[in-house]
Amino acid sequence: MQYRALGRCGINLSEIGFGAWGIGGSLWKGGSDVEAMKALHRACDLGLNFIDTALAYGQGHSEQLIAKLKKERAERIYIATKIPPKNQEWPAQKGILVSDVFPDHHIISCTEQSLKNLGVEQIDLQQLHVWSENWLTDLGWYNTLLKLQKEGKIARFGISINDHSPDSALEVVRREMVDSVQVIYNIFDPTPARDLLPLCREKNVGVIARCPFDEGALTGAITETTRFEPGDWRARYFTKDRRKEVVARIEKLNEILKETGAATLSELALRFCLSRPDISTVIPGMRTVSHVNQNMPVSDGIKLSQDILDRLALQSWPRNFYD
Repeated sequence: MQYRALGRCGINLSEIGFGAWGIGGSLWKGGSDVEAMKALHRACDLGLNFIDTALAYGQGHSEQLIAKLKKERAERIYIATKIPPKNQEWPAQKGILVSDVFPDHHIISCTEQSLKNLGVEQIDLQQLHVWSENWLTDLGWYNTLLKLQKEGKIARFGISINDHSPDSALEVVRREMVDSVQVIYNIFDPTPARDLLPLCREKNVGVIARCPFDEGALTGAITETTRFEPGDWRARYFTKDRRKEVVARIEKLNEILKETGAATLSELALRFCLSRPDISTVIPGMRTVSHVNQNMPVSDGIKLSQDILDRLALQSWPRNFYD
């Protein structure tokens, strides 16, 4: 396992972190707590030291599983969590006031609940779960996070950027107000590399790359006949003709895959992310030991060639399936 600095935070994170949305269990089906714990332990056995979760993941269930893990492990594990929007709207809607989404009392109460769920006295990285650039006109959220930091309840704080909206974070990064940003970055959506990633490198802000597999599309596991269990949110993500569109795109990627030395599309997708030195860590969702065994070995220091990266750049696919 290779490790990278989280910007100016003074800590080194495993290049591959554990995306813990799926183990929350509410919107992802087909997993179990027993398997989730096995996956968490296996990931740590292989050198993982960073887990990204959120209070909203299973209404705290994901955090509670991580608390169990921390009690059973001796090594240092860094935990990032997130404060859900008070109005329960993902992503943040245009024009909404930050006082309606992240009022002071909400930030404080959610942080207190996460501390309790995680069984810790300090959260390593607290994040706002949605973001709007308009909120820079009202810094109540910022002052409240600074207060929590001064009290020792959070060590660092950042933002999780709205789906496919990397430029919305440019100004907050430019002002050096946050320690990290979490952003969608993958083969289909490499747009953060245009402006956000270079700015984060300049300002020494950590970057957490989420959705490296585009919710499963970039694993090659989605076919035209794929069906999801009732209640699984991916049935909405891959609705209508989207599965057919994914299959057509994956066929082109499979042609490139043959020339890379990568064994699977999943490996190619992770190597694409890790080929950017300005990304601190990438957090694929992992719910099973097989997920962990497949993903963790990709952190071996081997980067994709510039030729392959240039060809993958031609496979970008501007769209937003979250809408």
